[in-house]
Amino acid sequence: MQDGVSRIKLENGLQILLKEIHTAPIISHWIWYRAGSRNELAGITGISHWVEHMQFKGTERFPGHMLDREIARLGGVWNAFTYLDWTAYFETLPSDKIDLALQLEADRMANSQFTEQEVDAERTVIISERQGNENEPLFQLSEQIQATAFRVHAYHHEIIGDLADLEVMTRDDLIAYYRKFYAPNNAVLAIAGDFDTQSMLARINELYGNIPAGEPLSIRVRPEPVQRGERRITIEGPGETVYVEATYHAPEVTHPDFYALTVLDSLLSGPSSLNMFGGGISNKTSRLYRELVEKELAVGISGGLPATIDPYLYRFTAIVHPERTAEDVIRALDEQIKLVQETPPSTEEIARAIKQARALFAYGSESITNQAFWLGFSEMFATYDWFLNYLENLARVTPEDVQRVAQTYFQPRNRVLGIYLPTGTDDGELPVDMAIAEDIEHD
Repeated sequence: MQDGVSRIKLENGLQILLKEIHTAPIISHWIWYRAGSRNELAGITGISHWVEHMQFKGTERFPGHMLDREIARLGGVWNAFTYLDWTAYFETLPSDKIDLALQLEADRMANSQFTEQEVDAERTVIISERQGNENEPLFQLSEQIQATAFRVHAYHHEIIGDLADLEVMTRDDLIAYYRKFYAPNNAVLAIAGDFDTQSMLARINELYGNIPAGEPLSIRVRPEPVQRGERRITIEGPGETVYVEATYHAPEVTHPDFYALTVLDSLLSGPSSLNMFGGGISNKTSRLYRELVEKELAVGISGGLPATIDPYLYRFTAIVHPERTAEDVIRALDEQIKLVQETPPSTEEIARAIKQARALFAYGSESITNQAFWLGFSEMFATYDWFLNYLENLARVTPEDVQRVAQTYFQPRNRVLGIYLPTGTDDGELPVDMAIAEDIEHD
């Protein structure tokens, strides 16, 4: 045990992290699979998300129709998320009811049902979800930017997948993917809350220990070549609002520059949370808010760098003011980036940016569900030590570090610039800050 966390690996390869927290009679149970859109090939894009949907159709022992009702009756919550690098399922329940989650997820790991009828029904649901997303300007813009930024790496497609693949994917494709990736040696079980470690471990071993390991996975990752010039795209569609997304190729979460980029993000656009349950804090002290929103160039501005296994994208998203143009926003954005590149921010400004980033991180790490989330999430791209050392690494960032990463990554040649131009028909309202949530599909 280290830092209150017990780390165990079963003989079948299942990695287990247990953290006792006795502040409330609650336990949060998470099972993570290293299966996301990063693992998909042409022809089966969106399959990770589709398999996630199928997990809610139930098993012979736990029929799908009874699960929502039963978990709600016990006073619990549950959900699932598919992302670029992983798929996760969680249940947070009263501590004396957690055995339902343990039994359910152990059973779903090996015995999920993929009937032809359910597969066909879910095809209709997912295609409808995809078509609904296509009505949102920022989805359209994001999808085209990803396809433009990643011509080789599997990050090139949206998590929900391409419509062409969703229309033709078969039940056999889903079953093969499930059997390949939903194996104990490709999973992390993370549990935090009010339990006794030895008793919990004994129950986990009883339920998961006999599930056979899958074949060792050999994942071929095709590195994205260096971009050698700015790429611009323009999308036209319904609505009354102009959007701008400026995205820069950025390093993976384990890269030393990730921390300086996090502080730069806090400085320029306001801190963004890596935790989907973390909430947010105001970005009104950020440079871009003051220069774009307060000066009425934009209605809203956000930014963010997700935690990913491979190099991904830092993304600025701006909602252009009705009386301004996309070029006005781009010009102001470039001016603010140039200022950081030419002059290091003051020590006081960096201290405030770090304080805000630390505060947001702390807000997203307090509850039992959040603590269980971090146990497993950090193991998807590094280890739990990354989480434990995060604040210390942020505190080491200097003004010179922030200037250096701005000079290194925020170059026009490293940018994909996207503009959404409305055609005038109504499309409804969209949230201002979609920095991370736009890439997460959940049910």
